[in-house]
Amino acid sequence: MSQGYRDKLSSGRRAMAHLIHVWHERNAWSHKVLPLLSEILDLGRVHNSQISNLRNGKLSSPGPEVFLALAQVNTILYQGVESIRDHLEGPYPELWKTLQESSFPLKNDDGNPLSAGELFEIFSGLRPLPSTFDWFIEDEEASKLSEALSEHFCMNRPWRHCKDDIMNAYSVIKVSRRERFAEVIAGLKDYTAEELDGELLDLYEASRKLSLFVKGGPNSFLTELRNMVLLKEGNTLKDE
Repeated sequence: MSQGYRDKLSSGRRAMAHLIHVWHERNAWSHKVLPLLSEILDLGRVHNSQISNLRNGKLSSPGPEVFLALAQVNTILYQGVESIRDHLEGPYPELWKTLQESSFPLKNDDGNPLSAGELFEIFSGLRPLPSTFDWFIEDEEASKLSEALSEHFCMNRPWRHCKDDIMNAYSVIKVSRRERFAEVIAGLKDYTAEELDGELLDLYEASRKLSLFVKGGPNSFLTELRNMVLLKEGNTLKDE
């Protein structure tokens, strides 16, 4: 039986919240980046509060201008931030620095930037999330997944012996994210579920570079980590 329209709208809002959340987490952006960039480049109007409410699944009826602004910003990011250097570098140095550090766009499964129509269809529950964003990590599993990540990357080696190779494979430039990654893989701290949502693509890419995981995409990588957690829990029960 197909979903009713209320269920479609509810699942669509959750999917859009996840998409906006992962987009911000992966780029380590505040909720002010997209509205400011949209205003500077005259791409449409979207307010800080609308971004915040979209991210939290609380914006029930955004107007078409919201999807238009997000899509046009997304297209600019897809084309590369060098094309807007003259608009930002002098008058908005902090924003320019933020985008230089990280400005990943949202892409569909064909590798093209998500359009306003596609964003609206996701929000309305008429289109699934792109496969590279179609996952949900729960709060209660974040700590165990962090431990699995450490085991996956270190492979029973001391951190000091494998640190350089692992850090070189992790292509993120932003210092705070690199520091957090190192702490988690060294077993010193855990990612939160929100952080893992935003990190998964880059963790997956790092694993591929090290030839540790070559069997599928990001969702398969997450499944592999979850299977590691289940295996460890099963072995713990056997030992008790």
